Amino acid sequence: MMRLQNISGIFFLLSLCACSVTKQLPQNDALYAGSKVEIKRSSDSVKLNKKLLTEELEDLIRPKPNASFLGIKFKLMIFNMIDTPKKDHGLMHWLKYKVGEPPVLASSVNLEKNRLIMQNRIENRGYFKTEVTVDTVIKNKKMNVTYAANLLQRYIIRNVYYPTDSGQIYTIIRRITKASPLKPGRPYNLSAIMYERDRIDARLKENGFYYFNPDDIIVDVDSSLGQHKIDMYVRIKKQTPFNHLVNYRINDVVVYADYHINADTAARALDKTKKFQGYTIIDPEQKFNPKIFPQTLVFKPKSIYKRSDHSRALNRLVSLGVYKFVKVRFEEVDTSNRPLLNAFYYLTPMPKKSLSLEVSGLTKSNNATGTNVSLNWKNRNAFKGAELFTATVFGGFEKQVSAQQRVNTIRGGVDLNLVIPRVIGPVPIKNNSAFVPQTVVNLGYELFSRDTQYTLSSAKASLGYRWKRSVSTEHEWKFLSVNYVRPTNIKPDFQLGLDTNITLARSIEKQFIIGMTYNYNYNSQAVPNKKKNNYYFNGNADVSGNVLGIITGANAESGNQKNILGTPFSQYIRGEADFRHYMRIGKNNVLASRFFAGAGYAWGNSLTMPFVKEFFAGGVNSIRAFRARGLGPGSYYAGNPKDVYVADQPGDIRLEMNTELRAKLVSFLYGAVFVDAGNVWLFKEDPSRPGGKFTGNFLSQVAVGTGIGLRVDVSFFVLRADLAFPIRKPYITTGSKWVFDQINFGDNEWRRNNLILNIAIGYPF
Repeated sequence: MMRLQNISGIFFLLSLCACSVTKQLPQNDALYAGSKVEIKRSSDSVKLNKKLLTEELEDLIRPKPNASFLGIKFKLMIFNMIDTPKKDHGLMHWLKYKVGEPPVLASSVNLEKNRLIMQNRIENRGYFKTEVTVDTVIKNKKMNVTYAANLLQRYIIRNVYYPTDSGQIYTIIRRITKASPLKPGRPYNLSAIMYERDRIDARLKENGFYYFNPDDIIVDVDSSLGQHKIDMYVRIKKQTPFNHLVNYRINDVVVYADYHINADTAARALDKTKKFQGYTIIDPEQKFNPKIFPQTLVFKPKSIYKRSDHSRALNRLVSLGVYKFVKVRFEEVDTSNRPLLNAFYYLTPMPKKSLSLEVSGLTKSNNATGTNVSLNWKNRNAFKGAELFTATVFGGFEKQVSAQQRVNTIRGGVDLNLVIPRVIGPVPIKNNSAFVPQTVVNLGYELFSRDTQYTLSSAKASLGYRWKRSVSTEHEWKFLSVNYVRPTNIKPDFQLGLDTNITLARSIEKQFIIGMTYNYNYNSQAVPNKKKNNYYFNGNADVSGNVLGIITGANAESGNQKNILGTPFSQYIRGEADFRHYMRIGKNNVLASRFFAGAGYAWGNSLTMPFVKEFFAGGVNSIRAFRARGLGPGSYYAGNPKDVYVADQPGDIRLEMNTELRAKLVSFLYGAVFVDAGNVWLFKEDPSRPGGKFTGNFLSQVAVGTGIGLRVDVSFFVLRADLAFPIRKPYITTGSKWVFDQINFGDNEWRRNNLILNIAIGYPF
């Protein structure tokens, strides 16, 4: 009886929903409920991918019906339930017109136009003379549409003929036919013909045919052969202008290095030209060193015109970072000899110097509040070679007041960066991409003081190269990287804590890191696309002190530890790999997954890894069900940070897996459901943190958490909130480590000890 009542209730609710979406429709109209496409074969000999063609045709239908979830049109219901004029403002207006959705009326559907578009698409796929019919059914003020097509036999290519005329342009076309999509035995496809025209044009552009374009090519189709066979004739139109049929070389390359749109720079600078390595440089005030242009521009005087060189030169000029506008113009040279082009580059610089001030306030979960201030000065052409010099002076103050401690923190320092758009040094980095390789220099110093605890002074320096092979890939090699950290002014009370807590002591230990790092990054989403699958990979290798350790014979385990500036230098090898996969599900949903693996091993002059080079688990971008940097290592449990102070828990090894389903809710609001798993471990046993060593039983020490989240995504800015809780606790010593049976959202104590709210900017991965 109860089941019958529940079923009756469900039907009653569904009927109310159905009524609510049609009750405000115009009297002689109906709600457009959607369309379907039915494809049939006129005979068994007709071959087709029915599912693929059906999806393609359905995607052509306009308009789309109102969105629904589980068969219920919630957006339309919201629109109908709220009665507010369109000119009003406020919450109700936002709900009705932004969250809600007006009804898609049957009268707005152009059935004949949709039918013709589908019929045209079918013929473009080679199913000639196929008719598409349309049928409508209106019931309960809802209109459903059916488009039906009975496909005739598809036409197949018998032969493809290319022009046999003499001349360089025809020779090139015949030479590149191997890569053509037009092959005997393949079905007729208009998209393949369009692609072939673009392909031929692109190849000709690489051989100097500057004025040629795809419209100069025509493909004639002879369908009168019978047996559903066709012949194709690829040819150049007879009315094609002569200058489209000849290839050009570059004559002069003229660079207006300091061009201003609103000033007659060209006329003013005619008498102030300078020749440099074959280029004509016009820079009246000599703002730029001429040597940057041969390194940046790809076109050389007397070289053949290539569109790839054209595009690469523009991208390189933009990537210099000193020009606001970059424009190139080609002009045909009036000569009776070989066809020539003059190239004119008009480069409008950005302001050379800029100064900016940033002020921000902050509050932390440890009851600390404060502010940060930074003053940034930029010089975009520091030494007249498009070098970018950035100097940043920063400072900050925090005040922490809690039941356990009262601490004032002051930090300040300076950071200097110089990016030189070329490789300086003996290392040859050949790069034919659209990006200029860079030499990167960094110097920095910071003073960090906590009035009741300690003072840390740190200095850093690095020198290396950065280069890109494409938009999606980037390499960075710092062949010299130095980091020096020195603690001073340690208060007696804080020293007692250091003497009893080795992890806390390591967080402010003396450090001298000298070595090199290499980083490789690949991101397929760097180029916007609509692919179903996208990938991201970041790999990093970091070595320090190994050459010094071998030369000096350093061995910390035997007591033979070597110092630099009174501090033992760090000796280690470290590597990490971050792989991510993004799978598009539907139009607005994404399944994002990540696998991270990292390990660092200290040897020779070091017993442990430097604290800043260790791995940590837990937090807003890691395993969100556990406190930031507080998970592990292994099965070790440091305690609940809500009850006692818990220091960061470093590890030598980190393994982590994450998956997150991101779905669009309304407008710019997205929801997420996620699962995180992983932990950190030690290479060597630490008596103060039992259970932290990595063993063959490491899988039993994996922590797992899950939760839900909301994201405000407005393209250039993402604000994220995630609510997570653990479902597997690696530090449980008796019984199952899975804690599904302990989940109790109604219990205040359970929520206090398990629910973690993470608020952050940007996606976690």
